[in-house]
Amino acid sequence: MHHDVQELTKQLLAGDQDAAWDIIDNQIEQGQDSLQIYHSLITEAMRRIGELWEKDEITVADEHLATTTCDFILTRYHFVKKKEFKQTDYPRRKALFLCLEQEQHYIGLKMVALLFEEYGWETRLLGANLPLEYAEKIAEDWEPEVIGLSLTIVYHAERLEQYVKALESLKHQPTIMVGGRLTSAYDFSLYCSTETRILKCLEDIEAFLQETGYGVRENARN
Repeated sequence: MHHDVQELTKQLLAGDQDAAWDIIDNQIEQGQDSLQIYHSLITEAMRRIGELWEKDEITVADEHLATTTCDFILTRYHFVKKKEFKQTDYPRRKALFLCLEQEQHYIGLKMVALLFEEYGWETRLLGANLPLEYAEKIAEDWEPEVIGLSLTIVYHAERLEQYVKALESLKHQPTIMVGGRLTSAYDFSLYCSTETRILKCLEDIEAFLQETGYGVRENARN
């Protein structure tokens, strides 16, 4: 997998969608599941790209090219995997995902949303930089059971507190999940409630999904 991470990093930075996809496709043929591909390959490649940017070894343009290329292969992977998803006529449980205002990194959040879809949830991915007022509005209208927030910049912690407090106060009382590359390194519990789920890695997401079960509303079967 180490060699594959290096090669994927190279192809993402080159913006070579076909070569990047070939690496993912090879992992599929080897029997790797989505969690393994997301966690051990794509996340690691994007982390390396972030480190290169922090060291000024690549430009902002390079990082943006890598991100859009990664977005493409995730979309293509989802198209392939969707053929395997369970089909149901029952109403599905709903999950909403968004980045805090001024947070631009959404790739990790997209992988989380795709994992939820594999477990049968109906998802909406709102992407980067969503002001709280718009997050509240769509959450009130759509009433998702879960709202996932992404945090990648440490000085946005106080903003996180505002989002958690507002969204947990909604009438339908959604479960708020907080994740991002910082949650494994810092303690954000002071900015959350005792009900907030702080997730440190994609493996925590899968554990949550296994705990809560397939994404069909329980009362839909009655």
